[in-house]
Amino acid sequence: MPHKTNFAVAAAATLMASAASAGGHLTEVSFGTNWVAQAEHGGFYQSVADGTYEACGLSVSIVPGGPQVNNRALMLAGRIDFHMGGDLLQAFSAVKEGIPVVSVAAIFQKHPQVIVTHPGEAASWEDLKDLTLLIGDNGYQSYYQWMMAAHGFTAEQREPYTFNPAPFLADKRSGMQGYLSSEPFLVEKEGGFTPDVFLIADAGYSTYATTIETMADTIAQKPDAVKCFVEGSIKGWYNYLYGDPSAANALIQEANPEMTDDKIAYAIEKMKEFGIVDSGDTETLGIGAITDAKVEDFFNKMVEAGVIEADIDWKAAYTTDFVGQGVGMDLK
Repeated sequence: MPHKTNFAVAAAATLMASAASAGGHLTEVSFGTNWVAQAEHGGFYQSVADGTYEACGLSVSIVPGGPQVNNRALMLAGRIDFHMGGDLLQAFSAVKEGIPVVSVAAIFQKHPQVIVTHPGEAASWEDLKDLTLLIGDNGYQSYYQWMMAAHGFTAEQREPYTFNPAPFLADKRSGMQGYLSSEPFLVEKEGGFTPDVFLIADAGYSTYATTIETMADTIAQKPDAVKCFVEGSIKGWYNYLYGDPSAANALIQEANPEMTDDKIAYAIEKMKEFGIVDSGDTETLGIGAITDAKVEDFFNKMVEAGVIEADIDWKAAYTTDFVGQGVGMDLK
């Protein structure tokens, strides 16, 4: 998606949000996502659509990402205020490179990375060791290194995944990497069967995902805006998952017409079923929670797997100042 379309969509979303408060003194901020608009971004669109951000003083533009868009670079250049981070490995990498990016909330408590299999071919996570696994290069360099170090998977059983499900569909004794709401849906449509799904987070891959990132300077200079954006986003996620998501979905589909009603419904169902957003620490601390214990646990696992160096100052990658206060729990 070219930049022009992104900013047009962002402007449209902002206009919808701020029309009700014309003449009000709203601080304009922009939030760049890391992929095209989809249900996995729903809580952010929800707070634009229903005025939650406005209520604490922000006019928020959502700038969609995509294959040709690097919103993180735009944040580093000062062109957008907040960015949707991928996982903690990205955050640790920024610390290593001396880039002052800080994660201020973790919307996904579980990474939605999955391994899908043909029905009945693997009864457990351990059974996956008996299959050929189609894993992409990025996955091989990150979570698959952990799968080998912590669980005894092998380099020999891995074959490169080319983001084409055909080899998987043709071989019952294979497993395929996927995104919880994407590949299983695709297999159902193209393969005509419901695959078995193994969420790697449930096997111990304990990173957060879909974080809210901003620059250290933004936190220092505009703490109220950071607080409003984080808390507004948290409320948006409660409303999106447990309330009426239709206005948010309309904005998502305006930004990305390929997001059909059935894809969105499937994604919301899976996020709730697997506790992607709301599980574990969020049950006491609220959506968006970050804890020192969980970050340290994941850091240590990645050091042990040889994915990152032990001398990275992992505590510099995030702050818990804006989360963990139970904001929005009354909306559930």
